[in-house]
Amino acid sequence: MRTADFIRFAWESLVAHRLRTFLTALGIAVGIAAVILLTSIGEGLHRFIIDEFTQFGTNLIGISPGKAATHGGSVGAINTVRPLSIEDALALQRAPYILVAEPMVQGNADVINDGRSRRVTIYGTGSSFHEAFRMKLAIGSYLPPDDPRAARAFVVLGARVARELFPEENPLGARIRVGGERYRVVGVMAPKGQVLGFDLDDTVYIPAVRALDMFNRESLIEIDVTYEPTAPLAEVEEGIRRVLVARHGHEDFTITSQQKMLEVFGTVLNAVTFAVAAIGGISLLVGGVGILTILTIAVAERTGEIGLLRAIGATQNRILLMFLGEAAVLAAIGGAAGLALGLGIVAILAVAVPALPVHTPWSYALLAEASAIIIGLVAGVLPARHAARLDPLEALRSE
Repeated sequence: MRTADFIRFAWESLVAHRLRTFLTALGIAVGIAAVILLTSIGEGLHRFIIDEFTQFGTNLIGISPGKAATHGGSVGAINTVRPLSIEDALALQRAPYILVAEPMVQGNADVINDGRSRRVTIYGTGSSFHEAFRMKLAIGSYLPPDDPRAARAFVVLGARVARELFPEENPLGARIRVGGERYRVVGVMAPKGQVLGFDLDDTVYIPAVRALDMFNRESLIEIDVTYEPTAPLAEVEEGIRRVLVARHGHEDFTITSQQKMLEVFGTVLNAVTFAVAAIGGISLLVGGVGILTILTIAVAERTGEIGLLRAIGATQNRILLMFLGEAAVLAAIGGAAGLALGLGIVAILAVAVPALPVHTPWSYALLAEASAIIIGLVAGVLPARHAARLDPLEALRSE
């Protein structure tokens, strides 16, 4: 049996049963579409979260009071955690590789101007906070480089706060009340929008020492440090640890680097993407069962044809390859249709729900198509082997 005849015979068999071929391919198509849709959503969320973090840079370290790790010790041991102070931030500025060490205090307070009032998030920071977090100003300047232990009453407004309190005038130089105290506006931040659920436009920035007094706090919420991008992270962390241990007497603080956080997030989100792809892959298995069923029925219906082919010289391997070829073609057609369907749904989602981040990872798309063909081949093995092992005389007699 010539290869051309073999291919034509397999193709005509599929065309002769259009409805059956369509329904079988549809099962595979639905599985592929599910894989594409779920992995696109998973990969979109992955990229969204990573982008949210990396917009502040990857050479960022947060230092918070208290040790996150738990160690064994006496039940009656006294907690000697020392608050993080502005002096700690000043000391870290002299640590190796450190570019900026910014104190951070956070709270909520009313901001009032000429009868207009908003309750907003207050950030107490140093003078280089906007540089550390790569934030831009729309007008004016950020907090001046005063002595951080005795800073003047200046305030920088978020874009939304400036728009609400000063709808028709330039806020620069105006005096407003923040938490009951008078501050002079020296700048307005450029619009930033929401980052991980926090509206950075609905905020104001004041000196950290004044925020400590306003919220009656003894400790900074954290100290944010940026370091030279080419510096070894381990050495940077060790330098920070040495400075703070020398000041506090022991390690009663937690160091969290942006780089390690991104690595953890990347690992978790990759696992999530793989998991949702596996869930979609269950539909592919259902499609494989469909191919197994259809080919089993086909072998029973075409017993006479198989006997005739064997009688005119077709070998068992040819019969085996013929049915495996049909299974592979069915799976490939279904996979291609599923790719088109999945990509179409993803495109519609991107337009209809722009807030939902979607991105199609082509590696998963190609893997899904290859998996569909493999599943088709595996599903076709049993019917194909059964067809190949039919006795030619018995098969012709069934006709």
